Amino acid sequence: MTKQKRYTAEFKAKVALEAIREELTTAELSKKYEVHPTMINAWKRTAIANMARSFDAKPKAEESVSEKEVEKLHAKIGQLVVERDFLADASACCCMRCPRTTCP
Repeated sequence: MTKQKRYTAEFKAKVALEAIREELTTAELSKKYEVHPTMINAWKRTAIANMARSFDAKPKAEESVSEKEVEKLHAKIGQLVVERDFLADASACCCMRCPRTTCP
């Protein structure tokens, strides 16, 4: 059983761009890069469909997380960890002082 080939995004983009330019036929590109013509056509369709995204004015929220925002979130996590630890210690100390019948 043969192992399926994996192609890099750069390779796919290169082949798709050549297919879009139509300087060579799909069959010629297939021979040149040793890739099935169906794959080349699929990469070409994907490239054309996603081309509009490169001209979007607003970057996506999940793509543009600033370093300042990450620092702020790390500080908040640290604060919450300290609060949790303090409350866990305080509740343990409180339970030791009261009789067993009133503690859960």
